[in-house]
Amino acid sequence: MKKIKLRGSELKRLGYTDSRAISLANQLVSKHFDRESKMEALEKLEKIALNPAGFLKDAIWGDLAQLLVEKPVKARKKNIINPTKLEFEIFGAENIDPEAIAQMEMAMKLPISVKGALMPDAHVGYGLPIGGVLATYNAVIPYGVGMDIGCRMCLSVFPASPEKIDTDREYIKEVLLSETRFGLQEFTDENDHEILERQEFREIKFLKSLHNSFAAQLGTSGHGNHFVDVGYVTIPVFSELIGLQPGAYFAILSHSGSRNFGAQVCQHYTAIAKDKLQLTGEAAKLAWLEMDSQEGQEYWAAMQLAGDYSHANHRIIHRRLAKALGETPLTIIENHHNFAWKETLDTGEELIIHRKGATPARIGDVGIIPGTMASPAFIVAGKGNDAALQSAAHGAGRLMSRNQARKSLSDKKMKEYLHKKGVELIGGDLDEAPAAYKDIHEVMESQKDLVDVLGKFHPKIVRMK
Repeated sequence: MKKIKLRGSELKRLGYTDSRAISLANQLVSKHFDRESKMEALEKLEKIALNPAGFLKDAIWGDLAQLLVEKPVKARKKNIINPTKLEFEIFGAENIDPEAIAQMEMAMKLPISVKGALMPDAHVGYGLPIGGVLATYNAVIPYGVGMDIGCRMCLSVFPASPEKIDTDREYIKEVLLSETRFGLQEFTDENDHEILERQEFREIKFLKSLHNSFAAQLGTSGHGNHFVDVGYVTIPVFSELIGLQPGAYFAILSHSGSRNFGAQVCQHYTAIAKDKLQLTGEAAKLAWLEMDSQEGQEYWAAMQLAGDYSHANHRIIHRRLAKALGETPLTIIENHHNFAWKETLDTGEELIIHRKGATPARIGDVGIIPGTMASPAFIVAGKGNDAALQSAAHGAGRLMSRNQARKSLSDKKMKEYLHKKGVELIGGDLDEAPAAYKDIHEVMESQKDLVDVLGKFHPKIVRMK
């Protein structure tokens, strides 16, 4: 029988005003009402709400009754994490570190959590694992979004033939060096963009202090796994979603995000959330802000700005490169991760969907899922799989940490491997070696129920910090 799903509004009418009580009530109904009707579940919850003291010793409903009899206090208690976790789907579990699964299990104990899923590229992160997707009720978790807010992929596809890569190779490399900036490098001629005049800088005091670095880093890429690649796209069959005829095309693919701005926003609002909740241990990294609080509204506005900033950075990168190379794109495909969306899933009510290192894969969504510097990136269309919260992987996913890669991998072997694959690397380090990542083809196989593949991007000249 289909599991019963109750709306927050329905529970509020019964007297369940606390988000913890709403979440726990839903969990208990889902677990224990497998044969009864929704009406019977609501009637049971109404009885508990009217007389919680009478259910305090009940083996099933005791914890819920305790929440209802507690007197409201300004400071939340430290033991507000639920003792048991909600179940969640894991895609490609055989290739996921148990520690990443444990992190997701902790997230599923939060009283605000409603539903979750782990993507096949998942690995350990701070708070929510990379590749974790989490739906919450009326709350946003800064570290459920992550430090690099709105980090995204952007692909420009040009009418030129892939032969351009070899015929113009030396000039392409010169252009990559002159028209892109990484790390602490900055542009001096990108200071009149409309995003610099956004009202959030005037309305949110904290953001004012970030405006100078925000402006200075406009159009630049970060370090780590951020890149700008020149390569070619192959399209096997026509799809109206991208509008490209079958064939091979010269292309540029970039990956980066909101730079230091996103990191500062994440840290600032996490500190506020931690102070408000007074959580301890691993749960503290998942501190949240209620959406109807001032801090929650501020974070949400700052997150939107960071996402728009990331978009602006990519468009500047692609505009500069296209102009220098004398090309005009046929199409630009773009998608982001490390973000939160307001969506209505199969629960029937609006939830906050955190996709930390996960790609939106709703029906009609088009995105890019990259592999490594020596393997293809996949142009995909979402299938709207509800078990995955309409999400997919955001890349191959790390197989080993950066420190492990530096200690155990060989620079010589990496270069030999890149040469064998016909890939030329400008910058980069061992921590981004292909061997440090999972096999992207295995990752894609694990999510064939989440996305359809429309085409591939093949990297040939890779620019990193």
